[in-house]
Amino acid sequence: MVNDEILRTHLQELRRGTVVVASLVALRHPDYGYALLQRLTAYGFPVDANTLYPLLRRLEDQGLLTSEWNTEESRPRKFYRTSEAGEQMLRRLLDDLAAVQISLTALIEGAPR
Repeated sequence: MVNDEILRTHLQELRRGTVVVASLVALRHPDYGYALLQRLTAYGFPVDANTLYPLLRRLEDQGLLTSEWNTEESRPRKFYRTSEAGEQMLRRLLDDLAAVQISLTALIEGAPR
C-alpha cells in the first residue's frame, strides 16, 4: 500500500525541476505571474503561488528571464519572458530530460546500455 504522505513528497520532488522547464517554455511568450500560474496548472504543472513567484525572481536574477512592467492597465503587472540565456538553458535542460526518459525506459524494459 502506498503511503499518501510519502507519495506527495516524492511527487513534489519530481515536479520541482519540471516547473522550471515548464516556466521557461511557457514564458517564450511574455506573461505575468498569475496567468502563468493558471497556464501551468492547466497543462498539468500545478504550482503554488508561494512557490512560483520566488522561482520567477530567482530565474530573473540568474538571467534566464527578463521582465518589464505594464502600467497601461488599471493595475500594473510585471511581465516575464524567457531570455536568450534562458533559451540556451532550456535547450540543455530539455536534452537532459530526454536522456533521462530514454534511460528510464531502457531500465524499465531491461534493455542493456
